[in-house]
Amino acid sequence: MTVTVTFHGHATFSLDVNGTKMIVDPFLKGNNPLAQTAADDIDVEYVLITHGHGDHVADAASIATRCNATLITNFEIADWFGRQGVEKTHPQHLGGGFNHPFGYLKMTPALHGSKLPDGEYGGMPGGFLLKTGKENIYIAGDTALFSDMSLIGEHEIDLAILPIGDNFTMGPDDALRAVEFLNPKKVVPCHYNTFGYIVQDADAWAARVNAETSAEAVVMSVDSSITI
Repeated sequence: MTVTVTFHGHATFSLDVNGTKMIVDPFLKGNNPLAQTAADDIDVEYVLITHGHGDHVADAASIATRCNATLITNFEIADWFGRQGVEKTHPQHLGGGFNHPFGYLKMTPALHGSKLPDGEYGGMPGGFLLKTGKENIYIAGDTALFSDMSLIGEHEIDLAILPIGDNFTMGPDDALRAVEFLNPKKVVPCHYNTFGYIVQDADAWAARVNAETSAEAVVMSVDSSITI
């Protein structure tokens, strides 16, 4: 079992889990100023959504519809996408997990907002803990630091994906503390430099992680991939 993770800019990641392809929070070329890949270039079986903000759902409906993909998110957002014409949704909620064909996927808490692009309530924001049977991957979503990340860390995280941009999410200092709570083998920063509010030096943050924790920080360029 192998997992390949590709970064598309901002908080958008594609995952290939032993041949099953999915995308998290699709915000791609034409919407995301840093993205190089367009929604039409994405071919997946699943679309995962952490919360309802436009910079996380912008390309979700078009990808799910064209690919006949299953969209996995909280109940409120799944219902909203169903009313937008997405035919295949799987609702979950915080603390709940499900054995999907690609592995056990649990929705984790996040401290953030979740208003949908049309102003409708998007339920509670979340993250995802993916357990493939070999690898454990934690995608925090947009969140502030919270001490219960230490409980997530008890799952022996192979890869954590954390926001570092500040202003809307954790900044570098809190994200460093999150690494201490989670104790992952590898950590990838996201949600930075897309807009003026969230400009950060990811390399400087990674250097601190590598010097002050046991985790290996990996700063991914747009459309680069890592395999775990």
